[in-house]
Amino acid sequence: MGHGYRYVVAGRVQGVGFRWFVWREAQRLELAGYVSNLGDGTVEVVAQGTEEALGTLETALLRGPLGARVDGVDKSVVSHEIALPKPFDIK
Repeated sequence: MGHGYRYVVAGRVQGVGFRWFVWREAQRLELAGYVSNLGDGTVEVVAQGTEEALGTLETALLRGPLGARVDGVDKSVVSHEIALPKPFDIK
């Protein structure tokens, strides 16, 4: 299925439609994975797909939706063995 990454997005990213924004982008890019709010105010995005699609998603994460303020995106590699939901899901 290609590469997989976990992104943790910090800033004003909860309560601004960030998860829906990510979901729409991920659906359009045909990625597997999910997005969820974490207890510390960050948003977690786990996505799997082509390197090109993931690059496009990463650019979108750095921009965020209107009303959001992204202070940083922490990226790490996810094991290929993890079965991620497809279509992309909101948790």
